[in-house]
Amino acid sequence: MEDNSKYKEVLKKEGVKSTRHRYAMLELLEKSKSPLTVEELFILLKEKTSSINLSTVYRTLETFASKNLVIKSNRVDDGKARYELNHHEHKHHLFCVSCHKLIAIEECPIGELQQILKKKIDFDVTGHNLEIYGYCHNCRKMER
Repeated sequence: MEDNSKYKEVLKKEGVKSTRHRYAMLELLEKSKSPLTVEELFILLKEKTSSINLSTVYRTLETFASKNLVIKSNRVDDGKARYELNHHEHKHHLFCVSCHKLIAIEECPIGELQQILKKKIDFDVTGHNLEIYGYCHNCRKMER
């Protein structure tokens, strides 16, 4: 592992015990280009250290999610939860159910809806997450 001090500080700030497994998990999530399932993260961790259990990965990710250190999303295509490091950036995704490509949406399409909810039913939105499922351009071309 490179620099554990940044992970140590983040964990300390959230009141989470610092361990080498937690550092390794944060590092792998930070380096990943797409959200990971528990199983994918477990396999990557086993390559780094052979002394980790799948149940530890589950528990740690749930702890991280409860502390808002990671974002947990559930995919409809396979029913598996995926986790990504929370960079505290506002983003949404398109997800190809064929090739599993994740495409970031730059602009938030929910802003106008938030205003409507506030005006019509006096509801203050404090946060939201949007994932849209479908087929990317390449997968649609292959089906033709």
